[in-house]
Amino acid sequence: MSHVVVIEDEGTVRDVLRFHLERAGLRVTALDSTHGALEQLAEADALVLDWMLPGESGLGFLRRLRGDTELRRLPVLMLTARAAEAERVEGLESGADDYLTKPFSAAELVARVRALLRRSLPDTPPALTNGPLTVDLIAAEARVGDRRLALTRREFDLLGFLTQHTGRVYSRTELLDRVWGADFLGGERTVDQHITQLRAHLGDDPSKPDFLETVRGKGYRMRPWTNP
Repeated sequence: MSHVVVIEDEGTVRDVLRFHLERAGLRVTALDSTHGALEQLAEADALVLDWMLPGESGLGFLRRLRGDTELRRLPVLMLTARAAEAERVEGLESGADDYLTKPFSAAELVARVRALLRRSLPDTPPALTNGPLTVDLIAAEARVGDRRLALTRREFDLLGFLTQHTGRVYSRTELLDRVWGADFLGGERTVDQHITQLRAHLGDDPSKPDFLETVRGKGYRMRPWTNP
């Protein structure tokens, strides 16, 4: 699932943005200022950024973002009430990839964000593999060999995330944050339940797993495939 960060100080607008982007199947982290935003953007696929923000303006933050070697290529949609051509040009020349003027329609918002995400797809593998396991991020489909796995959306997201980071151990808290999102109110037991369900789908033996391994005291990881 693609992760979109929204930075918008107006609570009502922020809630609308989150609602429509999540409804479109995207994972959303919504912030009311640029404070601490760089840490969130490290795992983001796109940014929806309001021009007028308290403290540092969206335009100033965008310029700072484009000077960051790790984040300079992050797709950015600038969102603002400024409709004058000169201001739109200023936003684009400061590094915005696209520009949406308030008020906006939900359909146009989602279409523009999806367009930004598609532009970044060449750097994203269309399918992840680990031995016989294939996770197709575009089709949102997972298979073991020729057998298609009937996964829920959250099961697919968790499997895709762990497969994308094969070999790396993630704690339950990290998985809740990366897959469910920082605003999720459930507990760590949710992760355990989803791992159990995924193992059933994969045909994985918990005592000797081919795929999803429990690392005692640390969390879970996708094991690199070693079976012949």
